[in-house]
Amino acid sequence: MSEQRHPNDVSQEQAEEAVRTLLRWAGEDPSREGLLDTPKRVVKAYRDWFAGYDSDPGDYLRRTFKEVNGYDEMVVLRDIEFESHCEHHMAPIIGRAHVGYLPTNRVVGISKLARVVDGFARRFQVQEKLTAQIAQCIQETLQPAGVAVVVDASHECMTTRGVHKRGVSMVTSQMLGTFRDDARTRAEFLQFIGIHGGHR
Repeated sequence: MSEQRHPNDVSQEQAEEAVRTLLRWAGEDPSREGLLDTPKRVVKAYRDWFAGYDSDPGDYLRRTFKEVNGYDEMVVLRDIEFESHCEHHMAPIIGRAHVGYLPTNRVVGISKLARVVDGFARRFQVQEKLTAQIAQCIQETLQPAGVAVVVDASHECMTTRGVHKRGVSMVTSQMLGTFRDDARTRAEFLQFIGIHGGHR
């Protein structure tokens, strides 16, 4: 369901030159000693920050376990830390995701849920889209009775520029299946992740 990185014709050298251009634009001299290796470091950092384009997060969920003695209660993984980047300003988004699902006849290793979050976070993102992508990937791949995702994150595009409002976080949620249809199931999930009556 996820789009993977398309082959591009941008070389490492071209990417590094783009960084030098931005340094010059900012008023710096890319040839001074302290900045000589900066373009190489920035490109290397970008490979890490945007590694999600090289993967299909659904792949992490395709190895499941069926021998769970009929377990069909909620599975919740809380406080999955992630770093992403805003697609509007390329500024960091730092936050936590909480993921829950109601298995039907199979479960997945919990580390795989964290990998799904990372797979989508390590792309240019909008938080609402990130939240929906995580939920839809789990729903489509595992086919559970329901999926719940809550993302709580701070956006550096708001804290370090523009309105400069620190200490502000944005909360988004996506509820699918039973979590959307059954208020009690939804409330149980929110209680598990520490949100009661809409307050943290």
